[in-house]
Amino acid sequence: MSSSVQPAGSVSSSSALSAPPSTESYITEPRPLPAWFVEVVLPIAAIAALFLVWEAACQFFAVPSYIIPAPSAIWKETSANPGNVGWHTLVTTKTVLLGFIVSALVSLPLAVLLTSSPLVAASVYPLLVLTQAIPKVALAPILVVVLGTSELPRVVVTFLVAFFPLVLSIASGLVSVPPELIELGRSCKANRWTELWRIRLPYAVPFIFSGLKAAIALSVVGAVVAEFVNADAGLGYLIQTSTAFFKVQLAWGALIILSIMGIVLFQIIVAVERIFFPWSPGIDKPPV
Repeated sequence: MSSSVQPAGSVSSSSALSAPPSTESYITEPRPLPAWFVEVVLPIAAIAALFLVWEAACQFFAVPSYIIPAPSAIWKETSANPGNVGWHTLVTTKTVLLGFIVSALVSLPLAVLLTSSPLVAASVYPLLVLTQAIPKVALAPILVVVLGTSELPRVVVTFLVAFFPLVLSIASGLVSVPPELIELGRSCKANRWTELWRIRLPYAVPFIFSGLKAAIALSVVGAVVAEFVNADAGLGYLIQTSTAFFKVQLAWGALIILSIMGIVLFQIIVAVERIFFPWSPGIDKPPV
């Protein structure tokens, strides 16, 4: 009687045919959600859900309107005089944009100057920290005395609030270039200007836009702080006068408009980055 011995670890053809198929072949990765759904629908749905929960909580717990008004009451009061609210919104938007633009124009050359020499950085950095250590609410009245009661003090306060994180972000990007790229550029006889324009600035684009996103949000904060101190128009002025006359719903409406303004301006910066620098590995790319 002859017997066949199979090598260890081998599988006969009949057992291979009779073995059940692996479940791994049926497992597929989930399809990613469309970008428009992640970037548009989900944020709008989250905000709508927040307002619905807010409205339901105010109605269910009978919260007094002078403490936290319901969104419906806020909408009713804010929409009663759209021209007045719209004018205050335009005034604040102008201050925000002017302060942001000035901060962007000043921050880039200042960051280049800081990264050009350790001696310059050691001399200038303490002055930058000093500008941030001074409370802007305390500085605003002094600026009114020095610069007058025009819009200029409000723009200066907005600039001072917004430019510091932008300078730090740009400077971090300029010094984060891998040394291999710098050595490659110098081996190709690149001068300091070519090195900055062709190597350091392109590499710093994600850092620049991260700073711009922080700066535009802080510009809204700076504009409102300035309007609290010196203004006869603007959403900050509207909040101050509304609370003084116990128009809490209108004050909350101005606060919501400020929040929407910040979100819209932030998303504009994100859109500019994606349109003009699609290769930038920004943190605001769709995660799925």
